[in-house]
Amino acid sequence: MVGKLILTRILYAVLTLLAVSVVVFAAVEILPGDITTRILGRSATPEAVAVLRKQLGYDQPAVMRYANWLGGVLQGDLGTSLSSQRSVNEVIGPRLANTAILALCAFVLSVPLSLLPAAAQALKPGSLLDTIASAINFVLLAIPDYLLASIMLILFVVVIPVLPSTSLVTDASGFWDWVRALILPSVVLAISISIYAIRLLRDGLIDVLSRDYVRMAELKGMPLRVVLWRHAFPNAIGPTLNITALNISYLIGGVIIVERVFSFPGFGSVMVGALQAGDAPLIEATVLIAALIYITANTLADIGSILTNPKLRSAQ
Repeated sequence: MVGKLILTRILYAVLTLLAVSVVVFAAVEILPGDITTRILGRSATPEAVAVLRKQLGYDQPAVMRYANWLGGVLQGDLGTSLSSQRSVNEVIGPRLANTAILALCAFVLSVPLSLLPAAAQALKPGSLLDTIASAINFVLLAIPDYLLASIMLILFVVVIPVLPSTSLVTDASGFWDWVRALILPSVVLAISISIYAIRLLRDGLIDVLSRDYVRMAELKGMPLRVVLWRHAFPNAIGPTLNITALNISYLIGGVIIVERVFSFPGFGSVMVGALQAGDAPLIEATVLIAALIYITANTLADIGSILTNPKLRSAQ
């Protein structure tokens, strides 16, 4: 039963990604203006335009171009950037790696920032600690990312000048250069994604801790930490996994603001640059990669919910 559910989720993910590829390609097709005219300029001769259209494959039907593009994507070839005349893989690769490192640091920081406050609040709901933590959570929810990033810059660059104002990294940057560059943006992102999970996990834990089987485990003398981690968390973590999936996709595709505030050379800036330049292959690649990460994260969250559901495990 569990295996069938997992295979179904994977099939849905593949079909969804295929549908997204069609939508992305079609959306780029209807961008205003002729792509060859944008490259050559308005003064280009009809002959030059015709030659370039043939080189780019735009003399073929849209269906054929989509099939060729999708075939290249499946083989790992994302095409050639029209603005830089470089392979899209070369353009995106380093920036995507930078954002992946930033996202990983933020996610690792977000785990204790989510679990510990939620567990502390759930163990003593309605207490002073719970009230203060909830108030802080609501305040942070109301603060947009760019404002939180600006506050961090003022605190740790102006008031307490211990960190750099920009997070520029290059191939020549050493380990400690990376550490200093990642601290502020990763903390901002970790706080931004944790505040959504804390409240949901707190409410889920409070509900699970009030159930009869948890009470029975406590009456049998089972240590509180065992009750919490073995019985409460597996049953309360399902909805939180879905929020975590959205957070992971946000970390990759939605960190544009944070990257811009801290001047971090990541994937978000490539996506914005591609849209501004009207670079069709780069737009298609960046949007498809963002969609792939989003769909994969949600699929993994669904699979995690299935595997952590005791009812499904016992039905095997």
